[in-house]
Amino acid sequence: MSRHPKLWMSLGLCFLFGQAHAAWDVNMPVGVTDVSRSVFNLHMAIFWICVVIGALVFGVMIYSMIAHRRSKRPQSSNFHENTKVEVAWTVIPLVILVVMAVPATQTLIHIYDPSESDVDIQVTGYQWKWHYKYLGEDVEFFSNLTTPREQINNLSPKGEHYLLEVDEPMVIPTGAKVRFLITAADVIHSWWVPALAVKKDAIPGFINESWTRVEEPGIYRGQCTELCGKDHGFMPVVVDVRSPEDYAVWLAEKKEEAAKLAELTSKEWTLEELSERGEQVYRTACVACHQATGEGMPPTFPALKGSPLVTQDREGHINIVVNGKPGTSMAAFGKQLSEVDLAAVITYERNAWGNDTGEMVTPKDVLDFKQADEATQ
Repeated sequence: MSRHPKLWMSLGLCFLFGQAHAAWDVNMPVGVTDVSRSVFNLHMAIFWICVVIGALVFGVMIYSMIAHRRSKRPQSSNFHENTKVEVAWTVIPLVILVVMAVPATQTLIHIYDPSESDVDIQVTGYQWKWHYKYLGEDVEFFSNLTTPREQINNLSPKGEHYLLEVDEPMVIPTGAKVRFLITAADVIHSWWVPALAVKKDAIPGFINESWTRVEEPGIYRGQCTELCGKDHGFMPVVVDVRSPEDYAVWLAEKKEEAAKLAELTSKEWTLEELSERGEQVYRTACVACHQATGEGMPPTFPALKGSPLVTQDREGHINIVVNGKPGTSMAAFGKQLSEVDLAAVITYERNAWGNDTGEMVTPKDVLDFKQADEATQ
């Protein structure tokens, strides 16, 4: 220690000051549902059983090493073919396993019972966003990360909910049994909200079930816990639990929004209106790959600024936005965005960053393209 006094002093100060006194949670959260509390209680029961087993085993080991050390007992004890010992080390572990299995089985049966649900929501994972569809309600929307790129790029201080904030959270009512039908459209994702004790893989072509019932209103946050691509860490889950009355109001508003969006498809748009809406869509769905300047990150994410595809090939531009490009990172947005938003973002890209084609792609153009595309398949 005398050889490195400054080093040891610095280490000591780290324990006394600064972040040494910050919260250090090493246990799992209790959660806010019956299932989450059951899981936590089971976890703690198993934990203390393991602690007792560990204490007994290491206690016997330490006692044996001290009491039967060679200097004290040169002649070792012989327990060979001791029937009582063999029965004990067979029966005791069996009893312990039964004691652990009974509550574990009860908890698992409770977890895997999504029957008699009040609300059914289809959860679909996309790179890198979630799509929520309220079955039987004609309400569906995407939930996108809203943490500013400046925070992600360390150009501004991190917010309170850094990488855990979205534009459209899932909304569910208190007291209702909500069933989740979880799948994916591209790669494997995993929908996880610790406070609800819900964690299910979202696998393309498969539907996994889970459920929850929350008694208290609040905002509960989680993330995708599968390595689903380069932006895996930018795929948060936010669940907004509201009272039944507030949920009914929200649901009515979402249905009204859907009706208005359907009307926008037949609206007569101007170039300025589409470009303004398209800029918002671009900043939500495209900016992470193609950048705010439209210069992209070649060769993985090609530039849109000055691109012949964008400035000259109108049909090809619509096609790649709607259908994506197989074998590349360009996703198909045909099912992710409405005809209005597709038309808006294409129009924006064709007139931003000096492209200035003066051309406008309308929602009807996109709808006609989709119908023609489906007819040829």
